[in-house]
Amino acid sequence: MSRIGNKLITIPAGVTVEVAAGNEVTVKGPKGTLTRTFSDLMDIQVEENVVTVKRPNDQKTTKQLHGTTRALLHNMVVGVSEGYKKELKLVGIGFRTAVKGNTLTLTVGYSHQVEMEIPAGLEVTCLDAAGKVSPTDIQIKGIDKQLVGQFAAEVRAVRKPEPYKGKGIRYKDEAVRRKEGKTAGKK
Repeated sequence: MSRIGNKLITIPAGVTVEVAAGNEVTVKGPKGTLTRTFSDLMDIQVEENVVTVKRPNDQKTTKQLHGTTRALLHNMVVGVSEGYKKELKLVGIGFRTAVKGNTLTLTVGYSHQVEMEIPAGLEVTCLDAAGKVSPTDIQIKGIDKQLVGQFAAEVRAVRKPEPYKGKGIRYKDEAVRRKEGKTAGKK
């Protein structure tokens, strides 16, 4: 029994959900439009301000698909109405970042600067939590949850936080487990 698949998705004001032939779902909202094609096994129905996802049988694969389909639909509705945001922080002496046009430039202790192309549909800024420009903070915003999370993971992978000094790129709320270094003169 898929508990997530059985939950209803309420559509907020200003958002429209349309189901076309072949289970192609288009969600339009104030922040943009998302379109995705789902499996033909799932029955997606839109009634008034509620979206329901139903499965035809209780086979294991359809149960799995049921919960996944509902979760993806919910992420689309939240994305076009509120959007998604990931925040990263650079920790280390001389570590800094800058955004110029469609390129994110990272200076993170290598002999060269790392330049990353910002995918279409994402907004990347170098602002801290207070909204001030900061060379050590990165905010990634967008309507597609998967795209926001994927790009944030790619940026973090450039220089993962190391356990001894804690230097690297980390998520804002990430706790880095620190290790104790070697002690000098141990006998």
